[in-house]
Amino acid sequence: MTAPSPTASHVFPRHTHATLPHAVAGDGCYILDRDGKRYFDGSGGAAVSCLGHSDPAVIEAIQSQAAQLAYAHTSFFTSDPAEELADLLIEHAPAGLDRVYFVSGGSEAMEAALKLARQYFTEIGQPQRRHVIARRQSYHGNTLGVLAVGGNMWRRQQFAPLLMESTHISPCYEYRGREVGESAFDYGQRVANELEAEILRLGPNTVMAFVAEPVVGATAGAVPPVEGYFKRVREICDQYGVLLILDEVMCGMGRTGTLFACEQEGISPDITAVAKGLGAGYQPIGAMLCSAQIYAAIENGSGFFQHGHTYLGHPVAAAASLAVLRRLTMDRALDRVAPMGDRLQAALVDRFGEHPRIGDIRGRGLFRGLELVADRATKTPFDPALALPKKIKAAAFDAGLLCYPMGGTIDGAAGAHILLAPPFIMNDDQIGEVVDKLDIALKATLPA
Repeated sequence: MTAPSPTASHVFPRHTHATLPHAVAGDGCYILDRDGKRYFDGSGGAAVSCLGHSDPAVIEAIQSQAAQLAYAHTSFFTSDPAEELADLLIEHAPAGLDRVYFVSGGSEAMEAALKLARQYFTEIGQPQRRHVIARRQSYHGNTLGVLAVGGNMWRRQQFAPLLMESTHISPCYEYRGREVGESAFDYGQRVANELEAEILRLGPNTVMAFVAEPVVGATAGAVPPVEGYFKRVREICDQYGVLLILDEVMCGMGRTGTLFACEQEGISPDITAVAKGLGAGYQPIGAMLCSAQIYAAIENGSGFFQHGHTYLGHPVAAAASLAVLRRLTMDRALDRVAPMGDRLQAALVDRFGEHPRIGDIRGRGLFRGLELVADRATKTPFDPALALPKKIKAAAFDAGLLCYPMGGTIDGAAGAHILLAPPFIMNDDQIGEVVDKLDIALKATLPA
């Protein structure tokens, strides 16, 4: 046999044509590669690393739990970290949520949400409810069930023959959707009312759930709802007995300034999913939270949720997440998000607010998006063939900044944006660093 090259790898990468540097260390808001270069993590990976990369309390919790009990299958045992984490989550959760189902990530959490919604209706004698309504340009995960529900055509296209049927309505996307002369509130009511129309089209007694991200993340770039939109959605779901499933995998756990993003909308979901910031990247973990009513239907019916994964309630992951949640709540790291987010927004607007190629700067908390346009006046997007998101990501990386540019912002093909989701521990000087390095990347890539 021929000995492998020292540079050969057997890792199956995300992209086979990419050559990536080796990350070797984390230091607060920075990741260091093998050559010693420091990168400011301006996207938190994918809005994950809310506490940075070297939090001593979280690291100690992982080490301590691994030394005591690394793994116990949930068909045999529960564990103290899982019980304490569930208690703390419910203590801070929107009213009505009462039970927590731990998984290993966001896609698993959303799959659990869909399965629970379906089983709930079979348990209460409404098995005809099978339709799920979501929004165009939504993204709810990459496993087949939630990929089918998601409304991002680029992610769905090649897997379409494997996907279950789902249906989609307009997103609440004010920059692109609000008509001239229409108030923000009236716009929100108009697109929310599409949900009622779709329920009636499908047949009210056949619709199982409406699924939405409170603040849309990867596919649209930190798009917040307008005031009153989700209150109207909640009313419609209640009127027709449809479950409201909120996907807070990316926007939850403090990212938008409150622990749960839906708190700012004044509503509670029937089911919600969280991940990413739940473990802050220190361990893979996600969670599905449901109402007492839904749990009671299972408890008083079959008693068995017909779902499960090997690493449910993993003790080390739960211990890490418990430490993260304590840092956010008891140590009040969450209190930094809104004011730092306001400062980041102000800095972005100051630098790029009149940029001829940036049409909108939006978001909440430390979850910010910049939408790229070829023409500000007409909001015309760039030709996707220019591959600007890929070029911007590479240029920012060269400048020492991790950011999250994506294409297909408008419909899965046209449009582009840059998503920023830095650690909650960032300081004012680092806001300047993010803006300066992003400016370098944009000057190197955007057409004059």
